[in-house]
Order: sequence, then C-alpha cells, then structure tokens
Amino acid sequence: MLHQYFKTPESGGAIRSYYLAKALVEHGHRVVVITSFNGEKYKTEIIDGIEVHYLPVAYDNRFTFNERTRAFRKYAISAAGLAGKFSDFDRSYAISVPLTVGLIARWVKFKYNIPYFFEVGDLWPEAPIQLGFVQNFFLKRILYSLEKSIYQDAESIVALSPMIQSAIEKKVPGKKVYMISNMADCEFFHPELKRPELENRFGVTGKFVVSYIGALGVANGLDYLLECANASRKSDIPVHFIVCGDGAMLDSLKVNAKRLGLQNISFIDFVNRDEVRDIMNISDAIFVCYKNVPVLETGSPNKFFDGLAAGKLIVINFQGWIKKEIEESRCGVFVDPKHPTDFVKKISPFLNDKKLLRQYQQAARELGERKYSRKKLSQVFTDLFS
Repeated sequence: MLHQYFKTPESGGAIRSYYLAKALVEHGHRVVVITSFNGEKYKTEIIDGIEVHYLPVAYDNRFTFNERTRAFRKYAISAAGLAGKFSDFDRSYAISVPLTVGLIARWVKFKYNIPYFFEVGDLWPEAPIQLGFVQNFFLKRILYSLEKSIYQDAESIVALSPMIQSAIEKKVPGKKVYMISNMADCEFFHPELKRPELENRFGVTGKFVVSYIGALGVANGLDYLLECANASRKSDIPVHFIVCGDGAMLDSLKVNAKRLGLQNISFIDFVNRDEVRDIMNISDAIFVCYKNVPVLETGSPNKFFDGLAAGKLIVINFQGWIKKEIEESRCGVFVDPKHPTDFVKKISPFLNDKKLLRQYQQAARELGERKYSRKKLSQVFTDLFS
C-alpha cells in the first residue's frame, strides 16, 4: 500500500487507509504500507499486523505549493526505491492524493510486473487547478496527461464518491471503476446523551453546538463559517461553534474571529480520535465546509461520515452528491455559501424543536449504518483482492 499520509487511530487524522489495511490483514493478506512522517530517520513498525515503513519526508498543511511539490517528489523517489524490497508482492494499492503516488505504482508495475489499484479521493489535478494553485498552461497539460496515464495503466480504480467515479469513467471509458466511499465508523462513534462534565469543560453548557473537525486549509473555506458565527451573534441565537484542527488558515481564522468580536466560537488544536469523540458528544451538528469551487463538491470528506456515525445533524455549504444524500435522508441541511444569514434561517427550526433535531440525528445514524458502515465497506474492499 502506497500512501504518503498513512495515519492510525492513535495519531488522529484520516484513518481510512489504516482500516483498509487492517481489513486485508484480517483476511489473511500480508500488508506493507510505505508512507512518510515528519521525522529524521527511516523507521518501521508493526501496527495491528500491518508492516509500516516510514520515510523521513516532512509535510505540513501550511507548506507553499512549491514546498508541497518538493515533498511529493521526495516521497515518490524514496518510496520507489524502497518498493524493490517487495518485488514478490501480488499487487500494489496506491492512494492519492498526491497524484504522484500513481507514478510510484506505475514504476512498480513496469519494473516488477506488479499490477496496481489506484484510489482517488480527490480529483487531481482538477482540484489545485480550480483553486488557482496551478495556472501554467503547459503544466496543466502535463498533469492532465499524467492523470490519464495513471488511470489507464491501473488494473482498476477505486473512487470515493459517485461524482468522482463518473468523472473518471468519462476520462478512461471502459476502465473498471469501483465506488467505495469513506466510512462511517459506527463501532467507534455512537449517538449518546451529552455529558455535563464535557459541556462544562468546553464551556458550552446550554448551547446548541455546531462543530467543524478537520483540516483548516484554503480549500475548506472556513471564513464562511466565521460569517455564520457572526450572523448567529447578530441574531442572538444560542449557537456555539467549535473549530477543531490545524492547517494553513488557523492563524488568520483566529485573527478574524477576534476582529469580529466573536464570543460564540472556540478553537481547539488537532486532537486524537478519543478526543474527537468527546467533541462529538457535546455537538448537536457537524459542519462540513468547503470553498465555493465546483470540484470540491465531488469529494468524500471524513467529517461527514464521522457525523453520520455519531448521529449528528449535518450542515453543509456546497452542492453535489452529499447535498442530495442528506436531503433525501432528511439528516441534514444545505446553507447558501453566498448568504451566511441562511445558516440562521436553516438552523433555527432545530433550536425550537428538539423532536425535529432528534429525528434528523437518528436519520444520520441510520444512513451511516445502512450505507456507509465501516464493516460493510471493508468487506466490499477486501472482496477486490479475492
């Protein structure tokens, strides 16, 4: 398994690849993960039967585009060199982003005759192009060509959303593209009553709590969340926002919150999974926020699935497949990304009607169990290797 950002429950962050690797181990496969970490020396660990090789390649969400590019290139070169130790393996599984992980998988395929699956969680290079990070015409053409060649040379592709699946099928007609979304960990997260000691600890006793838990990057467009908090303050509704995570926009978000005089928002540093569960306990709703850019509507954000598993009202500010899903299941609301006052309008019925809130929260949990259960999707994934 080639994944530059492999995480475990202990470290926190997105742990889909950990669960996929663990599922393969439980089905009798030998699994080796080649990843990176912000350390100085190469190291290996055995984690729940998974053989993890850590390459010393620093990365941070605050990196500039050029710094990220250097990190991607360094990981690709180092991982390709290490892959030779496993030339007798039957298959490789490459997880983007970045797209350069696909280069490693292609090299391993042609060097050692090992076919690969390619997992696509975000459409690259479309995402950095639409976000304005890549503007050079010739570089765009090179990246689009690279993307297509990686898809074509893959044995098959795993897309994390129906919109990503559709986009890839149009790029490489005839290629088998499976859709295996991110997962709702219904064994770890559970709907539960708020614990008074946690409400007191986070200073939200008697408040309707809306939490954002995840990366604080440019793509997440969290200035909009601040505008929603400001609209809530002006409307004098008892809503408190929690922003938990780290990333390039953290400092500016704090500065802007202070400038606006927002007393109804708290910032919490990046935490592990157990602490995320504590924040979920005192949350009424989970906010999934993105910048108003079309390609970002195609993704499969972890925070959405964690919110389903925990049985929380889902609030989103983007169009796409998730909007359709929450509206059909009646487990969440869409708020207009151009008008933050729409947040006040959409959230107010849940402040005034606890029964309605419980209905939406129960529907969220039911959707997670029925369609996105980690156990169910792990089985679908392992079936690809049978």
